[in-house]
Amino acid sequence: MTAYPLSAVVGMDDLRLALILNAVSPAIGGLLVRGEKGTAKSTAVRGLAALLPPVTVVTGCRFSCDPADADPDCPDGPHPPEARPITRAARLVELPVGASEDRVTGAIDLDRALAEGITSLRPGLLAAAHRGLLYVDEVNLLHDHLVDLLLDAAALGVAHVERDGVSVRHAARFLLVGTMNPEEGELRPQLLDRFGLTVEVAASRQPPVRAEVVRRRLAYDADPDAFAARWAVQETALAARIATARDRLPAVELPDSALRQVTAVCAAFDVDGMRADVVVARTAIALAAWEGRETVDADDVRRAARLALPHRCRRGPFDAPGLDEDTLTKALDESPTGPDPDLDPDMDPDMDPDMDPDRPPPTKGGGGRGGDGGRVGGGPASSEPETTSERTAEPDVVPSPRSAEHDAPEQDAGEHRATAGQGQERQERRAGTPGPSFRPRRLEIPDTGTPLGAPGRRSRARTSHGAVVTSSPDAPGLHLLATLRAAAPWQHARGRVGPGLALRPSDRRGAVRAGREGNLVLFLVDASGSMAARARMRTVTTAVLSLLLDAYQRRDRVGMIIFRGSGADLVLPPTSSVEVGAARLASLPTGGRTPLAAGLTRAGEVLAAERRRDPDRRPLLIVVTDGRATAGPDPLTPARALARSGLASIVVDCESGHVRLGLAGRLATALGGTTIPIDALAAATNRASGHATSRRRAA
Repeated sequence: MTAYPLSAVVGMDDLRLALILNAVSPAIGGLLVRGEKGTAKSTAVRGLAALLPPVTVVTGCRFSCDPADADPDCPDGPHPPEARPITRAARLVELPVGASEDRVTGAIDLDRALAEGITSLRPGLLAAAHRGLLYVDEVNLLHDHLVDLLLDAAALGVAHVERDGVSVRHAARFLLVGTMNPEEGELRPQLLDRFGLTVEVAASRQPPVRAEVVRRRLAYDADPDAFAARWAVQETALAARIATARDRLPAVELPDSALRQVTAVCAAFDVDGMRADVVVARTAIALAAWEGRETVDADDVRRAARLALPHRCRRGPFDAPGLDEDTLTKALDESPTGPDPDLDPDMDPDMDPDMDPDRPPPTKGGGGRGGDGGRVGGGPASSEPETTSERTAEPDVVPSPRSAEHDAPEQDAGEHRATAGQGQERQERRAGTPGPSFRPRRLEIPDTGTPLGAPGRRSRARTSHGAVVTSSPDAPGLHLLATLRAAAPWQHARGRVGPGLALRPSDRRGAVRAGREGNLVLFLVDASGSMAARARMRTVTTAVLSLLLDAYQRRDRVGMIIFRGSGADLVLPPTSSVEVGAARLASLPTGGRTPLAAGLTRAGEVLAAERRRDPDRRPLLIVVTDGRATAGPDPLTPARALARSGLASIVVDCESGHVRLGLAGRLATALGGTTIPIDALAAATNRASGHATSRRRAA
């Protein structure tokens, strides 16, 4: 089908520019497009593919080798000199969310292995995308290890395949574009950093613009070929300009003054590592080439920073990407534009830059791949991003939730409670800003999940991706070695003659893999008067924020219910985006009676609805309460009903003081779960099954 022309996309100037710059200089590292649904993200990406220059390949090479510069490691090589080259359009390869690792990297050719006894590689999507465009829609829903694999290949320009006795490497240079809807969950920070540029897109709120979008879309749907023909002149001019900019790119100079502006801007925004500096420099060079200039100027640096830095300035997973214009302007204005006064004018310009690491020579053609494959200083490419992720996941200072209780002045909890004799609730208060988050225990479901569960990092499960623990005739897929072992004893009886094996369908064995799954984590938070003392509620909100952060990192869906006064409210419907929940913690209303039974009943209703919507995602209920119930029926009745449904649950006991009633423990026993004191959440890993059986027996 004819693609929608990129020139015909209304508005979206930043998106169009970022796509074009990656087409001019693929070494920028790809593009991540973030935005709400229905904002032409996929349409623009597919429109770019039609503008990429055609490629010349060796006839019959499955890995798209360039006849003028064939890959010496090509699995189909060496290519004979008489092989006739052909020219074809650059490919657009789309990677589906459900793709397996074998489909992405390639795998052993089982037909040839079993029939001929020859070990060879069947190419994957990385090989198909070589010298073209690889598009991943909903990249935030892709398995993290596949995202890592894609980004490694994009940075190195080489794909490594280690599969079932096959060890192969082949060229894999492509323009990587991913799109995502933040409402469906975020990418981990270290994966965000690996995308060169990012663009936020949103639908226009101006009726004339929206009317033009609809007008063009209806015209395209009515006759795609005729619509494309009306935009053919603009598309041809755009494709020619991209090709010209590619040719001009090596001649563009990045002067030392512009390089100092690049580093000043990245330092001003306190970005981690050096990848941001390299990407901003390459983007500025591509901008100059795109606009027909041979020298990078300050405006190029400013525009490059707006595309390359927003997703790298996030200090936490709940922070929205963005760039402060005042900081950007100040960094550019304060950066010296003249010659460096500390630079020795007599220094040999060809001297090894390592002799003076603070003053590299002017850079030319920074948009090219170079010998380091996109690396800085020839060092390990991934060391800095991994360090960043470790700091994100495990902060240097891990405060106990108890510390938050001492950070705020104590106030009388009774001041905020609704007494039994009152006819109306006292004025409600807000929970206030939570304290610093900490790394909590891993709270997980005790049983092992099925392979149908959602990918994630919380509870143990049989998964399609993970360590192979055994094989089984009932397991999906093919475990090659187990299949051959099953068939080997029967070869004589089956009359095998010559090479190859005589196989039967009953010989097939699948790999049983053990990994972890993502869960639906539903928080049930007590916001009543018994919790409303400011210091105590701050401890609770700090603990809930830390658990939300943990759920984000473990790829869970999360929801939150609060109960207070006379009922329970679903303040965060189950979602993969937890920013809303984090924002609502600060404005959480507190005070009033404690309708614990209403909260448990509401939790049962929400989980039942989610079970119908997503039956394969197992739920985990986390109740944050001191166990008191001052309104409504006995909470143990709905708690036992939840236990009978097979729900896994954990009660975070918020009770404090010298005299403790142990009501949270009674609630956990009725739920068939376990209790964790709130000041012990930051200890070692805990399983939901821990001591649950012994508690039930003791009860």
